[in-house]
Formats: sequence, structure tokens, C-alpha cells
Amino acid sequence: MRAVAVSAFGAEPQLQELPQPEPGPGEVLVRLSAAGVNPIDWKIADGMFQDPDTTSFPLVMGADGAGEVLAVGTGVRRFTMGDAVFGTFQRPAHGGGSYAELALADEQSLAHAARSVTYATSAAVPTPGMTAYNLVEETRIGEGSLVLIVGATGGVGTFLTQIAHGRGAEVIATARPVMADLMLTLGAAEIVDHTAGPVADQVLATHPDGVDVLIDLVSDADGFTDMMRTVRDGGTAVSTIGAADSDVLTDHNLRGFNFVNRPSPQLLEILAGHVDAGRLTVLVGKEVPLDEAPEAVAEQRSGRAQGKTVLVM
Repeated sequence: MRAVAVSAFGAEPQLQELPQPEPGPGEVLVRLSAAGVNPIDWKIADGMFQDPDTTSFPLVMGADGAGEVLAVGTGVRRFTMGDAVFGTFQRPAHGGGSYAELALADEQSLAHAARSVTYATSAAVPTPGMTAYNLVEETRIGEGSLVLIVGATGGVGTFLTQIAHGRGAEVIATARPVMADLMLTLGAAEIVDHTAGPVADQVLATHPDGVDVLIDLVSDADGFTDMMRTVRDGGTAVSTIGAADSDVLTDHNLRGFNFVNRPSPQLLEILAGHVDAGRLTVLVGKEVPLDEAPEAVAEQRSGRAQGKTVLVM
């Protein structure tokens, strides 16, 4: 089978011919039609989260994917051959990932795909969709909450805007002017142009009492500390990139934390239901063939990528 893999942490991704995997107990073999490209993919391939002693090489890149069940291992109860599924496939200890024509996943990492969209669209959902949903749950966003999302136009941010809006929140989204109309369509009540001046100053000029919840998807530690000025006394401030300092949060009388995602098959099923019900719009910027994955990863790494990229097999 064709797959895009690295031979060691930090090595250049390459299109390779690898043996077809076979499902073991509790595993599902999927013939992938599409794989979502996420920043976490190259970070794992660079060794940012994994121990080389517990990682198998070549390591196929990619977490998110969608396709058709080809075979199941013993003990699998939720899926049968031919089922349309989506979910997460990154298994560093086994060298597995979703940038491949065939991939193994644990049964609990998959769910039945939304029926109303293509595999390419489903492949864009798992990691950013579950992250956004969990963020809304853990920050207790609900009816009447005033929420500031910094980095709102990315994959997580666009899902987060929609889910928070669906819970009855008023969303302030950071976005360049060219993205403003799209974010308003997705449910943002207000747009802050982060290129026009300090975001915190702009938010406080229109909301002097502060926001209830800050979710910052992009700022470093200094930037996050500055953004905390926008949060009302006793409010919530969350970083998804580890920029929150618990002592600083306490000093400002804020509830807050560094977010860690908690994926589950139940959550995947909820997201598929939202897509089928028309409550969640999935934005795919471009679809590229598998053999162009190294270039797509390079774009992600450099920050030049525009919109969500999906690999098609």
C-alpha cells in the first residue's frame, strides 16, 4: 500500500510502499478515502510528544481519516465490513497513521461517518471537532455567555464558534477582514481584526466589563497573559497550546487551565449527528492527492497553509 511516512523523528516525509496491515483483536482495518491534515501530525513526526523507544518506524503520519471498513479483528462488535467510518488512526507504537491507503484503528477510535457528506469532509472533523466540543463543555459555555475566541478562523476555531453559538453564547471572534463575513455566517456576533491593533484593547473598548470566557488557540505565554485582561473577575481563560500559568490565573482571580483533549467514540457520533442535522458546517480549503502530502505538511509547518487541507487517496 502507499503511505506517507518518516523514517525517524524529524526526517522528511516520503511516499513509501508499505505492507498491508492486518487487524488484531479489537482493531479495524479501513480502506481510507481521505485524511485530514492537522498541525499535530508534523509535531508527532518531529518527536514532540513521543519517546523514540516506544515508536515504530517507518511512522506513517496523520491522525484523522475516513473510509470504508475492509476487515475487523476478533472482538470487534460495533463495525462490519463495508461500514463508512471516520476517526483517529495515529498509533505511534505501531507505526500507524492516516496518510495511507489502508490503516488500522482501535475500535474505540472510530464512529460511523455522517451520511450527508463526503469522506473528505468527514476526514476534516475528528481532531478539531472533538477539541472544539470538549472546549465548550469544559468551559461551561451556555446561554448568554460572552466568549472571546482568539485564533477563530482555524479548524478548531471554526467548529468552536459554531458549537458555542449553538449553545446560545455570544461569540467574539478574531479574524482578518477577508474572513469576517464567513465567521459571522458561522455564528460569530462580533469580529475583532487582530491585524488592526492589540486584541485585548479592542475587546475592552466595546466590552469594558470583560468577557465570561477566553479561549486562546494561538497566543504564547506573554500573549495569553495579556489576553487575560479581557476576562471579567471570576471568569474563565483557557489556552490550547500550554500558555496558561496557574499562578498568574489565580492572581487574576480567574478559573483557567491548559486544555488537553479527551477523544471518544461517543463524541465522534455526536459530531456526525451535528453534521447530518445541518448544525455543523465543515470547511475544507482544498483537497490534494496523497503523493502531495509532503508539500501539504511543509505548508502547515511554515504557517502558509490557508484553510483546511484534506488528502484524498
